[in-house]
Amino acid sequence: MNIPSELKYTKDHEWVRIEGDVAVIGITDFAQSELGDIVYVEVETVDETIEADEVFGTVEAVKTVSDLFLPLTGEISEFNESLEDEPEKVNTDPYGDGWMIKVKYSDASQIDGLMSADDYKALIGA
Repeated sequence: MNIPSELKYTKDHEWVRIEGDVAVIGITDFAQSELGDIVYVEVETVDETIEADEVFGTVEAVKTVSDLFLPLTGEISEFNESLEDEPEKVNTDPYGDGWMIKVKYSDASQIDGLMSADDYKALIGA
């Protein structure tokens, strides 16, 4: 199980990479392995400002559809459009080419509320 130590995590199995005033967000290796083959990623919230813990999109696997929850309040500035044609990138490279959105976050203090890699490992029993 790949859980990069430099990232932050949520109880809903999203990862967060902070790049200045932007957060790059995707789902974890654990989440993609639990979901199985990803066939569709839908994000219709680009250019919208959304509160933390609200749904920003969905990920569809062969057997299920799961909501995606925003870890930090902010404006969704970008969707990884390559996932429209190649949603399987979420399975093959969840922390790289499989990223989902970029968010211009508005409250940096919320970052402190995210989980460390060790906390996330404890959550999933890794």
